[in-house]
Amino acid sequence: MGLVQHEGGPCGVLATIQAFVLKHLLFFPDELGKVAANMPQNLNSRRSKSQYVASNNFSAFTEDAKARALVKSMSEMLFLCGNNKRAVIATLSVISHGIEGSEGSSKDVIIAQALEGLSIESASDLQKVLRVDRYTSPTSAFKRLEAMIPIFQSRMGALLFLISALLSRGLDCVQADRDDPSQPLVTAPFGHASQEIVNLLLCGQAVPNVFDGRMDLGGGMFLKGISTSVEVGFLTLLESLNFCKVGQNLKCPKWPIWVVGSESHYTVLFALDTAVQDENELEERESQIRKAFDAQDQSGGGGFISVEAFHQVLRETSIRLPSEKLDSLCNSGFIVWSEFWQVILDLDKNLGGLKDSTGQMGRKIFDLYHFNGIAKSDLNGSQATTEGETPVQRPRLTKLRVSVPPRWTPEEFMADAAVAPGNAGSESSQKDAEVAKPEQPPQHAPLADCIRTRWPRAVCNWIGDPPSIV
Repeated sequence: MGLVQHEGGPCGVLATIQAFVLKHLLFFPDELGKVAANMPQNLNSRRSKSQYVASNNFSAFTEDAKARALVKSMSEMLFLCGNNKRAVIATLSVISHGIEGSEGSSKDVIIAQALEGLSIESASDLQKVLRVDRYTSPTSAFKRLEAMIPIFQSRMGALLFLISALLSRGLDCVQADRDDPSQPLVTAPFGHASQEIVNLLLCGQAVPNVFDGRMDLGGGMFLKGISTSVEVGFLTLLESLNFCKVGQNLKCPKWPIWVVGSESHYTVLFALDTAVQDENELEERESQIRKAFDAQDQSGGGGFISVEAFHQVLRETSIRLPSEKLDSLCNSGFIVWSEFWQVILDLDKNLGGLKDSTGQMGRKIFDLYHFNGIAKSDLNGSQATTEGETPVQRPRLTKLRVSVPPRWTPEEFMADAAVAPGNAGSESSQKDAEVAKPEQPPQHAPLADCIRTRWPRAVCNWIGDPPSIV
């Protein structure tokens, strides 16, 4: 069910396509037999996102279903870049003419022969062999992509799809989307995709930032972020390191699928149950307060606001702080989110807070899957090799059990899960501790830090090697 990456570089393109492929395979399997590539809004209207659990039988996907999911995803993404009005498909003229009308394995032979003799040393070399076709009909674009899929499955595929996306958006629009058009879209020295490329493929605009909307720097200057909701989302390790702040548009996509960014690689995280995004009472209130707080945060995601902005947040969220707590938060001249949230958790509900007498509010347990498409040696479990054998090169799929404890930090959760000696005889205390305690001790990997940017306080468990985001 996954695209395989054999060399470094194209993961930004492959991971975003992979995310859309998973959307079609998992949540719209009945649509795969239809020729026309439906627009996202048509698909959404046919299924309630809050009531669907996809099958975990990944091996049941047929080759035909996977191929159609790939073509539908590519078509959807290109029309997304073209404002749902157009799609531009870039192929190679030296191959396109040769495979039109040919069938099956003969296409692969034609492509292999053509690529073997194809030398591209510069952009001008590429322009000479580039064929560009424009489409306004999703059905026509789908058929063209389906016919040309062997080219996109060749070594030129990721580059040609990226060119298709850029041309679908329009090069002038791409430059207008960016904060600094002078910077390269593909970063040196390894050819990694910039955030602009990832955002273009996820939301149709080549904006460079991951926060919601745009940030006013004053003097008519703005930084551009994500302006609309998206089909599949994005999480990044950089947020856990406080280098950026991913907004709610990317954190809470329409489907529970996320491209995950690290310092040097992109992978995919997904759930089968759309209910993982349903908010419980704690999360719903936190989202409301956090949205109001972030709207006043002009620090670039630093998590602090001015006193004047803080009073606006309190008005918008109907929070009434006692004077001593208000003075304590404001005495430094700015308000930090983490300190403010701790006050909210200890504030009575009738004052707009979330004080929880049960100790269980906010608790969730669910499963996530992580897919790393880069082919690595698989030495885990049954795939271990004997001496002298070549290790199997394959992508990795890891299942994670995620537990979101009812307390603010995992440390508090683990401490509260233990029954105090003085309460050992209390049946209710033992029962509460049993309910709150995770099934296994939490394990740590950088992916768990990414998951906590979406579900604060989450702890993760998995079987076998830790999931890798590099």
